[in-house]
Amino acid sequence: MARKKRDPKSDKTTENRRNGYGNKTLNTTKGNIEINVPRDRDASFEPQLIKKRQRDVSEIEDKVISMYAKGMSQRDISSTIEDIYGFSVSHEMISDITDAVIPEMEEWQARPLEKCYTFVFVDCLYTKIRTDYEIKEYAIYTILGYTIDGKKQILGLWLNETESKHKWMQIFDEIKARGVEDIFFLSIDGVSGLESGVKAIFPKTIVQRCIVHLVRNSIKYEPSKDYKAFTSLLRKVYGATSLKACHTAFEAFKQQWSQYPGTVDVWKRNFTHVEQLFDYGSNIRKIMYTTNAVESIHPSYRKVTKKGAFPNENALLKLLFIRTKELQKKWSTGYIPNWSMVMNQLLLHDQIKDRVIKYLE
Repeated sequence: MARKKRDPKSDKTTENRRNGYGNKTLNTTKGNIEINVPRDRDASFEPQLIKKRQRDVSEIEDKVISMYAKGMSQRDISSTIEDIYGFSVSHEMISDITDAVIPEMEEWQARPLEKCYTFVFVDCLYTKIRTDYEIKEYAIYTILGYTIDGKKQILGLWLNETESKHKWMQIFDEIKARGVEDIFFLSIDGVSGLESGVKAIFPKTIVQRCIVHLVRNSIKYEPSKDYKAFTSLLRKVYGATSLKACHTAFEAFKQQWSQYPGTVDVWKRNFTHVEQLFDYGSNIRKIMYTTNAVESIHPSYRKVTKKGAFPNENALLKLLFIRTKELQKKWSTGYIPNWSMVMNQLLLHDQIKDRVIKYLE
């Protein structure tokens, strides 16, 4: 028995139908591009993003950059725009749009900085760059500073194949040339020679080893079953209410963990960095004792760098700069918690008081 032929007209709820595409030239900050606009038979279709007779789509570029800043790949951005708006944007076009920030990035990297930063935190994270058919791991040098007014600023971003004292010294030389006259406190991890290198450029700076890094370095000598008891006792050392209480807790710590000489030795070698915390008030200690302030930025960077190796240094720096702009927007209206108390405690310290007054005027 022959199958009855289906009449497509029987399913229609309207006589209007697609009627191919029309060509349209759009003006962007990177020049003209051609797009295909869907048409229908009775011309009732109204595009939502690019209206009829609209020729300028500069605002779409902001959306592309925003998606790029959130870690979306070029393929994902192109697919998203096509799904939502009904037209495709090539990978080359996306690259051109994001490349437009490079002059702004170069200007930002060379911009004048504040004369004084009360607290500065330095650290590196690592990602991969493809060079000459080889993938290499690169260190991203990040510097976060707190201004005299209690605002956060990322002073810059630098790349190098390794983290080294010499590169850090070049960076501190650069920020001095960009206008930085004084840094009160600098929190660092354990890079060899960094403390003496920084003091050669900013001799009045108080350099603080990150206590959290010391904890990480020392627990590698501990059995995992003892981690909880070990870190609990350590908190009584660096979290003590006074220097006397700190010394008492440290003596107890050395006796209790004497069976692990590697652990105890880490703290003996670096105990001067624990002691110097108690030269300052509790609000200052809470800020200066760790590099967590800058390390908390790194997850935001890792979110956009984890997708694989970058084709060159500019591609990586461009993405990090766009991400940094997003972070700075969040910080623009906020201040460091309890900043007024921090400033009061700085003004009570004889060695720092005059420097604070100088930069407050």
